[in-house]
Amino acid sequence: MITLHQLDEFFENTRQMFDTGRCLFRIDDECRWSYFFVDPDREKLLPIADYMKGLGYEFMGTLDPNEDDDDPVYYLRIDKVQRHSPASLNELNRQLYGIADQFGVHSYDGMDVGAIDGP
Repeated sequence: MITLHQLDEFFENTRQMFDTGRCLFRIDDECRWSYFFVDPDREKLLPIADYMKGLGYEFMGTLDPNEDDDDPVYYLRIDKVQRHSPASLNELNRQLYGIADQFGVHSYDGMDVGAIDGP
């Protein structure tokens, strides 16, 4: 489970990356946030995509398992342009862990962030 302390560090590291020119967005502004759910069965992930679309998230697709993994899983990616603080992201992560439990998938696997017009 991702902790608030880890999110504080993530935000600080991303701010430093912006300050040194290694990323082109400010994490404290609106950004494109990507959220990932995982399960060995791709079909189990798709109802989460439908549910999240109803909450204003964009379904970006699924990623196939890496064939070299001992326990291959599919990744579901959903995106939303949002502004977060470590505290607000921590609260959302708690909700997303609950959604993974509610839909009976292996887990919510975390998030990534980028520029609004990023991939």
